[in-house]
Amino acid sequence: MGDLGYGIDPRVNNSVAAQIKEVHRTGVQIAIVIGGGNIYRGLRAVTAEGMDRATADYMGMLATMLNGLALQDALEKHGVDTRVLTAIEMNELAEPYIRRRAIRHLQKRRVIIFVCGTGNPYFTTDTAAALRAAEIGAEVIMKATKVDGVYTSDPVKNKNARKYASLAYMDVLKKGLKVMDATAVSLCMDNHLPIQVFNIKKGGNLKRAVRGEKIGTVIC
Repeated sequence: MGDLGYGIDPRVNNSVAAQIKEVHRTGVQIAIVIGGGNIYRGLRAVTAEGMDRATADYMGMLATMLNGLALQDALEKHGVDTRVLTAIEMNELAEPYIRRRAIRHLQKRRVIIFVCGTGNPYFTTDTAAALRAAEIGAEVIMKATKVDGVYTSDPVKNKNARKYASLAYMDVLKKGLKVMDATAVSLCMDNHLPIQVFNIKKGGNLKRAVRGEKIGTVIC
């Protein structure tokens, strides 16, 4: 979204794609779960309140398809072979999600983008990320955000907020920290999937995170 009220900022899209390319060139296999808040929040602002939750969630899933196609376009302009896999079938736009196919794409050095969450309402894209990561045998979930880690409170509203260098899964759940929803954190905990939260807006951060440098917050 960048500095826009909602929608897709081409400069931000291109910046993210450039960072992914930089990491992909090192030989790291990359699977991306993409959200849709930048589009859906804009739609919700002009939608009557009281919308059915399931309907709203399906709209959010469609927003992730828009973002996925935009990121695919940016990646392929950078010369990165990419596949979009969707949990809701849209054969003219993307491949249906099949676990073995996703793994095969990774083996063929393709970046894969998972869209439409889990395909079910009442589940966030955080939960989709945890689920897909477990399914494909990922080593880590890297939550790319606009803040440089997890804080005791919102650092934008509270200048005295303290950043955590590391956290245990149970600490996140007990403290009610707004990192990922409880279902996603529990799924990561059950499958021993570490989570690294970092600021994607700072150039080179993705590569530094992949290298194991101490940036952001690690949850394990």
